[in-house]
Amino acid sequence: MSSNARPDDRASSAFRFATELVAWVATPWALAPHSVPLAVLSVVVLIGLPTIFSTPGDKRNVIVAVPGHVTIALVVLHVLAAVAAAWVAWHAVAAALVSVLAVVTVVLELPRWRWLVSR
Repeated sequence: MSSNARPDDRASSAFRFATELVAWVATPWALAPHSVPLAVLSVVVLIGLPTIFSTPGDKRNVIVAVPGHVTIALVVLHVLAAVAAAWVAWHAVAAALVSVLAVVTVVLELPRWRWLVSR
């Protein structure tokens, strides 16, 4: 593999998607008791931003091209939202499992993140 080739991220992609799903569920769950509009907005932001903004070469369909560090920031946003919301909304055992998922996701994402930064 050349130094500029996109790393194989099938495993990290599965963990990244699982973390995104948790963020999409846990964040509005944590926010809804305080503000239903904010809960809805959180889902729009968490789903909408990565749909609109992506790094060329990382996705097939790029609507708005952004540098790699923006894509990394969007993943970090999902990881932080998933963990924080899980600890607010769910039982400690579930939140701990989400925290483990988040750590595994970040570790598996590191090769992709190095590649994204080099773009």
